[in-house]
Amino acid sequence: MKLDKPVTGGPCWTELGTSDLAGAGRFYEALFGWRTETDPRQEAGGYTVAHLGDAAVAALTPLYQEGQPVAWNVSFAVTDADAAAEQVTQAGGTVLVGPMDVFDVGRFAVAVDPTGAAFQLWQARSFPGAGLLNAPGSLGWVELLTRAPERAVEFYTTVFGWSVNASEYYTQWGVEGADFGGMVRMDDKFPHEVPAHWLPYFAVEDVDTTAADTTRSGGTILMEPTSQPGGRRLAVLRDPQGAVFGVYRSPDAS
Repeated sequence: MKLDKPVTGGPCWTELGTSDLAGAGRFYEALFGWRTETDPRQEAGGYTVAHLGDAAVAALTPLYQEGQPVAWNVSFAVTDADAAAEQVTQAGGTVLVGPMDVFDVGRFAVAVDPTGAAFQLWQARSFPGAGLLNAPGSLGWVELLTRAPERAVEFYTTVFGWSVNASEYYTQWGVEGADFGGMVRMDDKFPHEVPAHWLPYFAVEDVDTTAADTTRSGGTILMEPTSQPGGRRLAVLRDPQGAVFGVYRSPDAS
């Protein structure tokens, strides 16, 4: 990711909805060195923010609705959540929740794109989003996995104005000239019951060590550490509660 702070249209935050908040907290604290703090207010519903140093980098939450899957979710920054939600609808997506205020920190909505992938809109007030991006232990890349990539391109370029840098093998999303994510076509290797989804990747110092630590902590390696063209190394992992996430290291990481 070429972004080091949230910008309008780009990914600004990621949240884990989990069936075991305490267990997930211990897992990610050990894996990424996070420090977690749970909002004590009853109306916050157990919302827990993970920090690296003083920087907020992600959140962990209980499952708030029946049938909600254990999964990571990605939020994109917008200047007006209500206007963005309307754009989502006009472009063929669906707004599931909101827009609604979150105390004094911002306004958000949960939406689904026309290919079935859920994502969130975040209009910042006192909280802009992640205080650290693209550094070890923080969000560094987001990837859309979908069975209808052409429809996804039409939707996201309409709603967010993203640039599209596509090759024969991979499509990258960008905003203001900075690529922040990509897209993968889901083929027959993906079980039919796996829906389209957004997958966050966290930057790490060592992909192989992080993958090994995941298994030692009760998680699973879904894609073994692999080197990509250009020198990036990545892996796809699953935590003990079942949430899938990626980790990567860029060749130019210091």
